[in-house]
Amino acid sequence: MVGRTPNSIPVFGGRMGLTAAAALCACMTGCQDLPGAPEEAVREWVRQGTELAREKNRRGLLDMVSRDYADARGNDREAIGELLRFYFLRTGTVALVTRIESLQVVRDSAAELTLIAGMAGTNEGVFGFSADAYRFEMELERRSGDWLLIGARWGELGEEPH
Repeated sequence: MVGRTPNSIPVFGGRMGLTAAAALCACMTGCQDLPGAPEEAVREWVRQGTELAREKNRRGLLDMVSRDYADARGNDREAIGELLRFYFLRTGTVALVTRIESLQVVRDSAAELTLIAGMAGTNEGVFGFSADAYRFEMELERRSGDWLLIGARWGELGEEPH
C-alpha cells in the first residue's frame, strides 16, 4: 500500500478500472457545502471520496456522481458504476496518492478540478500489484448543497487527457 502523507489519499489502482475508478475516486461523495469557502468544500469532497475508495464503497462513490454524468469516452453514471464493480472485485488492497494541481470554483455552483493521482493496488497478476499515475480533469456541479461529478477527462501522466 502506498505510504500516507498529509496530502496522500488511499484509493484504487489498476489499468482499466483504475482510470474510471480514479476519476470517480477523485470526485466522490457529494458532501454538504461547508460554512467556509466553496473551494474548501470541494477539497473536503475529494478527501471523503478518497476514504470511500479505500473502503471500496462503490455505492458511496456513485452517490458522488451526477445522474447526468457523461464523458468523451462514452461513459455515463451506470458505466462508471460497472467499471468500479469490476475493479473492486478483482483488486485487493487499493491506494492512491493525489495532488490537486488546480481548482477553480465558478459562482459557488460549479468547479473545475485537476488532480494528479498515483494509484496502486494488489491483484492476482504476475507481480501481485499494479501501479500507474494519471492526470484527471473533472467538472463538478453543486446541486442542493452537494458537489457532484458531471464530467471527467483523464490520461496517463505525460499524455493529453481525453
